[in-house]
Amino acid sequence: MFDSLSDRLSGVFDRLRGRGALSEEDVRAAMREVRIALLEADVALPVVRRFVDAATEQAIGQQVLRSVTPGQQVVKIVHDALVDMLGGGTVDLDLAATPPVVIMMVGLQGSGKTTSTAKIAKLLKEKSGKKVLMASLDVNRPAAQEQLAVLGGQVGVATLPIIAGQQPVEIATRALHAAKLQAVDVLMLDTAGRLHVDQALMDEMKAVSAISSPRETLLVVDSLTGQDAVNVAQNFAAQVPLTGVVLTRMDGDARGGAALSMRAVTGQPIKFAGTGEKLDAIETFDPERVAGRILGMGDIVSIVEKAAAAVNADEADRLAQRMAKGEFDMNDLRTQLRQMQRMGGLGALAGLMPGMKKAKAAMANSGMDDRVLLHMDAIIGSMTPKERNKPELLNAKRKIRVAKGSGTQVQDVNKIIKMHQEMARAMKQIRKMGGLKGLAAMFGKGGMGGAMPGLDQQMGPGGLGGLGGGLGGGAKLPGLGSMPSNLGDLLKRK
Repeated sequence: MFDSLSDRLSGVFDRLRGRGALSEEDVRAAMREVRIALLEADVALPVVRRFVDAATEQAIGQQVLRSVTPGQQVVKIVHDALVDMLGGGTVDLDLAATPPVVIMMVGLQGSGKTTSTAKIAKLLKEKSGKKVLMASLDVNRPAAQEQLAVLGGQVGVATLPIIAGQQPVEIATRALHAAKLQAVDVLMLDTAGRLHVDQALMDEMKAVSAISSPRETLLVVDSLTGQDAVNVAQNFAAQVPLTGVVLTRMDGDARGGAALSMRAVTGQPIKFAGTGEKLDAIETFDPERVAGRILGMGDIVSIVEKAAAAVNADEADRLAQRMAKGEFDMNDLRTQLRQMQRMGGLGALAGLMPGMKKAKAAMANSGMDDRVLLHMDAIIGSMTPKERNKPELLNAKRKIRVAKGSGTQVQDVNKIIKMHQEMARAMKQIRKMGGLKGLAAMFGKGGMGGAMPGLDQQMGPGGLGGLGGGLGGGAKLPGLGSMPSNLGDLLKRK
C-alpha cells in the first residue's frame, strides 16, 4: 500500500533531513517534488494543489527555517497535511439508532461490494457483539445472492432467504420485516452494481434508500482503478447521500492516489480499507497511521494488533513460564516461528516498522521471502518428538535424515540447531536476571534487532532494531526479542 509514493517521498525527505539549514528555495524545491510524487500516485490535481499550497505556506515560515532541525519540521508539516487530506481521524460506523440499524452498500459491479459486506458483518459480529442480518438486493448479476449466502455461512452471519423474482425494493422491505422479527441489531443491504454509473442504477439506490432509511450508506470503490475510482465517487456523491467510503484492494495499490483523493472528492470519510481476499482482511481506516506508513514512520500499533490477533494467550503464558525457568526446546522455537507467520511474516512486519522501507526493498531485491519460515518449520517438523524435546540428540546421522526429510541441507539443520542453542542460552540468562522481569528487560534493550545483527546488516539502515521491544512489551510475544543473528544467514541462503 502506497509503496511507490512512500519511496518517492522518502527520497525527498532524506535529502532535507541531511541538511543543517534550509532556505526557502530548498523547501519550495522539495515541495515541487512532493507535488510530482502525488500526481504520479494518481492523486486528483485539485487535491494536490490544495495540499502542496497549504504545506508550503507552513513550511516556509521563519519558525521552521530557523529551527534546529528544519528537515524534521518540514516532514512533520507534510505528515499533518496528509492526515488532514485523509480525513483527520478515525470515523467509526454510526450505529446509534433504534435497531435494526441499516447499512446500505453501494458501488459499481466488481468493486468488492459483496465481499466487503461480509467482512464488515464479521467485524460487527466479532468485535462489537452485534447480531447481523445480510440481504442481497442484486438481482442482475448471476448468482450474486447465492454468493452472499455462501459468504454468510463462512463468517457465521445470517442471510435473508432468496425468493426468485423479487425486485430490490421488495427484498429490502422483506429484509426490514425479518430483521425486526429476529431482533437483529444491524441489517446490511448489498445493493446491485453496474459496469458503469447510469441513471437506472441511481434511481434504484434512491428507491431502496427511501424504503430502508439507512443510517450508513457506504460507497465501495476499487482502489486499483485509481482516477476512475475518484470519478465514480463523484458521481455517487452527487446523487446518493453517502456517509462513508470503503476502499478495496488496498494491498495491491502501490500508488494510493484513490485513497488520498477520496475524502476531498466525496466530503465523506474513508471508514474501511480492504487489505486482501480473506474475510478478515479488512481494517478500520486510520489517517494518522496511514500517513505514518506513507512517510516511512511505521505503524507499531498495527504490529501490536496483529500480534494480539495471532498469539494464543494460553500458549504465550505457557511459553513465558518455560522461558522464565530457563527451558526452551525445538517445539518452543517452532511456536515462535509460527507466531511470526501468523502475523504476516518478515515482509509484512518490516513494512510496518519505522525506517524499514529500505529493509523491505532489500529483502525483495535479494530474493528473500517468508518461505524461509516455512523451510525452518519443515526442518523442525522432520525431527522426531524426542529430538525436538532434546536437540542434543541430533548427531551427524540424524541431521542427514532431517535434512533429507525437509528437503534442505545439513548446513540449514545446523543453523536451526545453533539458533536454538543461542535462544536457550538467552533463556538461562533471563532466569539469572530474575525470570519474567529479566524477559521484560531483554525486550527493552533493542529486542529482535539488537539480537539479530546479521539480519540488520543485510537489510540496511534502520534494520529490525526495536521490533522485539515493541512486540514484547505490548503484544506478549515472549522470546521474539532474542532471535539470534544466524536467522539472517539462513535468510540469505534462501
